[in-house]
Amino acid sequence: MVNIFDEVKDCKTIGISGHVRPDGDCAGSCLGMALYLKKLLGEGVRVDVFLGDLSDSLRHNLIGQELVHWNYETDVKAYDAFLCLDCEATRLGDAMDYFFKAKKRINIDHHQSNARGSGQVNWVDPEASSTCELCYRTMDPEKVDRDIATDLYIGIVTDTGLFQYSNTSPQTMEIAGKLMATGFDHSDIARQVFFEKNYVQQQILGRALLESILFMDGRCIVSMIDRKTMQFYKALSKDMDGIVSQMNSTEGVSCAIFMYEMEPLTYKVSLRSNGDVDVAKVAERFGGGGHKRAAGCTVNAPYHDIINNMSALIAEQLSAKKTDDGEKTPND
Repeated sequence: MVNIFDEVKDCKTIGISGHVRPDGDCAGSCLGMALYLKKLLGEGVRVDVFLGDLSDSLRHNLIGQELVHWNYETDVKAYDAFLCLDCEATRLGDAMDYFFKAKKRINIDHHQSNARGSGQVNWVDPEASSTCELCYRTMDPEKVDRDIATDLYIGIVTDTGLFQYSNTSPQTMEIAGKLMATGFDHSDIARQVFFEKNYVQQQILGRALLESILFMDGRCIVSMIDRKTMQFYKALSKDMDGIVSQMNSTEGVSCAIFMYEMEPLTYKVSLRSNGDVDVAKVAERFGGGGHKRAAGCTVNAPYHDIINNMSALIAEQLSAKKTDDGEKTPND
């Protein structure tokens, strides 16, 4: 457990960042923490946040974006403290140098692939639902106002799939209830963050589902969007959010793989599982990471090679799994 005030109370400059291509938990934890520290430490303390581009739903709902240096530029030579949230330091992108130059380095994360942490002060708890849950537990609950609560709530509901995933614990629900008690419109956040999509997102989702393929006797589903298709729909990386989760809701599917082409022969791969497959182990073999049910990586290889190699790892896990009802595995 970390008390964040004790760690930074004497600091005059604080930097905060998370992983490249930030999701709700990453951005929510960074902005929620920034607002909290600004409130606690006062106007005399500088708090800078470094984030990449956000999806439209996050842009419209997260509070404190005036603190973000979207271009990753700063005139601070070395921050008194730098917080790496929701990832290990190697995934900070252009903020990684700021982290390692800081006088104090703090890493708060819930990814099992970051078990040791990257800082001088580390709190990594893979059992937590989200980094936002951990951030809340570093705070004085009496100091968490509606703006801070909104950001943290967005991160929690994002990483729990609106409290559907197995990482949702009684403590998660208790914290979510305390955040809701500050008075923000939680139902509107759920609608905008999870269900509302712009027309381009709907089109690219439809294309991905239309061209998806079931294999391993229907236990796995895969789809890919290439650069040409993205250019046709004028789709951006952020428009790919949520596609893999929609694929994973297909009846009978144990694992979903979705990838899109970032550059020629370079793919961003997202994996989801219902629990039968530990997709973090699959992603780690390709230099990525994540959680048992949600993971990702970036791979430089032909599309079919990626699928063939990942399929072998997934089939190995499914074949090793012994079901109570005697269900046949794909190799039987």
